Amino acid sequence: MKTTLTEENYLKALFHLVDSENKVTINELSKFLSVKMPSVNNMMKKFADKNWVIYETYKPLIVTEKGWREAALVVRKHRLTEMFLVKKMNFGWENVHEIAEQLEHVHSTVFFDKMDEILDHPKFDPHGEPIPDKDGNIISQDLQKLSSCNVGETVVFTSVTLSDDSFLNYLTERNLLLNKKIKILKIESFDKSVTVEVDGKQEILSRKATDKILVKK
Repeated sequence: MKTTLTEENYLKALFHLVDSENKVTINELSKFLSVKMPSVNNMMKKFADKNWVIYETYKPLIVTEKGWREAALVVRKHRLTEMFLVKKMNFGWENVHEIAEQLEHVHSTVFFDKMDEILDHPKFDPHGEPIPDKDGNIISQDLQKLSSCNVGETVVFTSVTLSDDSFLNYLTERNLLLNKKIKILKIESFDKSVTVEVDGKQEILSRKATDKILVKK
């Protein structure tokens, strides 16, 4: 039986929230999806029946291997669509999320396999996040938040975490794009805002922004 739109939204949430031990709480899912706890509990009981999660009352959920694969395949459709919109239809990286949200629920495997082929099998989406393969496998990246870097370091902007269109517009306006080198010039002790240099130009970034920017050294 095909997964429903609601099930796919829950699967995608599991993908984004699961920790290193494949665990996530009902409360975390509730907040992430803006859905009441009883509804989340009912859905997770259904997921347990499908062997997507291990569900025990008052304990964190454990996402099974089968559940992870199902979740990764939803994310694969979303990220492939975003890449197609940017590379083949010339959308800006800040304009693709909402469209991908709609297309990720198309169930045709052939459709997304063809999209993957046309794009020459990309490993990352326009925001630097890895695209799961057809088996749900995903490339591991050793990245860190810009907010965790030190003064004097020069890092490469590699990815952004779950970011809305307004944040991507914010980055575009400041020419903070993927693969740009960022030099950390100053960190304010009061609010942890960071002064950086990109292409010879200085910018001051808030802690909220530097928490969303992922970099590698």
